[in-house]
Amino acid sequence: MSVQMVLLPVFVLIGLTFALLLGTFWERRRALVSRETKIRDIALGQPNWPERATKVGNCFRNQFELPLLFYALIAIGLPLRRIDLVLVLLSWVFVVTRFAHAGIFVSSNDLGQRSTAWFAGALVLLAMWVYFALRMLLLI
Repeated sequence: MSVQMVLLPVFVLIGLTFALLLGTFWERRRALVSRETKIRDIALGQPNWPERATKVGNCFRNQFELPLLFYALIAIGLPLRRIDLVLVLLSWVFVVTRFAHAGIFVSSNDLGQRSTAWFAGALVLLAMWVYFALRMLLLI
């Protein structure tokens, strides 16, 4: 498997993270400029942002939870040359679930749909780790 094929889903997921970071910045800036939020209300990290800024900010922070295990798998598997087509395809499925989760999170924030997208991603990631562990331990 080429390095580019392995890293492309990683770069796409990092792109999502940066897009959410910029979205968080713009939503918070908008809230401050419109005086919907005052600096003294958030200066010490208080959660006093408007709903939209809070949703985007929470979604951004969420990109440092479950995806961390994805990044770790790629970071371990790539130099060991144990990433194959199965893991690359599962990587793309994981990335799609993260986009679905983020899309739901910053729009309707329907907890049922969001939880389903998160759980699907978690299951895919679990499958990736089990498959990777079997490849490493059984040398398949």
